[in-house]
Amino acid sequence: MSDMSDRHGFDDFDGSGDGPPDGEFPADDWDCGLLEEELRQAAAILDPVPAGLRGIAVDAFALHDLDARVAELTFDSLVDGIPVRGESDPPRMLTFQADAVTVDVEVTEDGLIGQLLPPGPARIEVLSGPREYARLTADDLGRFTGEAPPSGPFALRLRTGREVVVTEWLRA
Repeated sequence: MSDMSDRHGFDDFDGSGDGPPDGEFPADDWDCGLLEEELRQAAAILDPVPAGLRGIAVDAFALHDLDARVAELTFDSLVDGIPVRGESDPPRMLTFQADAVTVDVEVTEDGLIGQLLPPGPARIEVLSGPREYARLTADDLGRFTGEAPPSGPFALRLRTGREVVVTEWLRA
């Protein structure tokens, strides 16, 4: 019996010592999400994606909605902001602009707070790569909040009545 069969409870099912019949593994012994995350971390360390390629991939993902207008980042408090004395971990303030549409967003450790200008209702999706996105709703005054702060690269897709606006991608 091999060390692998002992570790996963594959006692000699068919007498061959090769593990379970038909190559099946007991579902309880594998945490695919944990394995996937460990493989992602190993790949990021051993074979990182070049920054230029990552930028191209992120732009391509944003273009899957070809009717969307891209809202460019016009203000980022990490780059453009003036430090506030005594503030150890200030929220990150972001402003995106696409023609007449402005999106102001505050990113805190508690989540997102934002407002659309001109004010109005909208459906908002917090995109975070291939992972499932969070859905938010802007009220009649264009205000929205989200409870979970984005981790890693993210963008916002706004759907007002007739138009779709996607912000540039940023790292949280």
